Amino acid sequence: MSSPRNQPILLFNNVSFTYAEDKPFIDGLTFSMEDGEFIGLLGSNGSGKSTILKLACGILRQSAGYVSLWGKPLTAYRNKDRAKLLCYLPQLLDLQVPFRVRELVSMGLYPYDIPPGITVDEALELVGLADKSDVFVMNLSGGERRRTFIAMTLLQEAGLVLLDEPLANLDIKYQLELLRLLRELQAQKNISVIMALHDINMAMQFPKVMLIKEGKILSSGSPEHVLTKDLLKEAFDVGIEIRKDGSGATYMSYENFL
Repeated sequence: MSSPRNQPILLFNNVSFTYAEDKPFIDGLTFSMEDGEFIGLLGSNGSGKSTILKLACGILRQSAGYVSLWGKPLTAYRNKDRAKLLCYLPQLLDLQVPFRVRELVSMGLYPYDIPPGITVDEALELVGLADKSDVFVMNLSGGERRRTFIAMTLLQEAGLVLLDEPLANLDIKYQLELLRLLRELQAQKNISVIMALHDINMAMQFPKVMLIKEGKILSSGSPEHVLTKDLLKEAFDVGIEIRKDGSGATYMSYENFL
């Protein structure tokens, strides 16, 4: 889905949210996302990444400010209509569901009375699981399970995909495969992606990063602009520096605690 010219597809305007009455967890958060962006939402555990994604998809309701989706208040959409525009993949998935891969993927069609253009078989082909369609989800590897849920979100044909720590608890191979798959899908299906993560190495692979601490954006922009020594120290409370070796490859250098 494309957005009207100069109109963000997702907008937070002075958004606040609180889990307790005495102190806002999110306080006056403002940012926008343009069509086709691929953003890494980076921060330590408890920094507010999951809360921001839940506010963006409507699971949580802000206490002040507003969230808009394609120029319309998020609260104005019916659930099924909203599901056609965005999909959300939570951090914790029920991976013991008694479904075969095809059955789970087909659940992505629930917002539609008339199915959209993509089929279950096409979604499975896109994520590389065409040969696993009749396998029970609980019998898949960790990376395959994540790809199954990605295929389900593809079937929704939403223009905005919100992913909460999809790389967590995956081996590095599956992390890289999943990240590569999402970049390919972004190009092929013209989708926009926000992914929460806490891995600085993975954040370096994103064209745009938003660095979060205590529900606030410390910095937003390219990894070179955002992942500086001072900002990383503020966000993670540890000395980390992104350096380049003689060949131009980047690596992280940590301060010595030992």
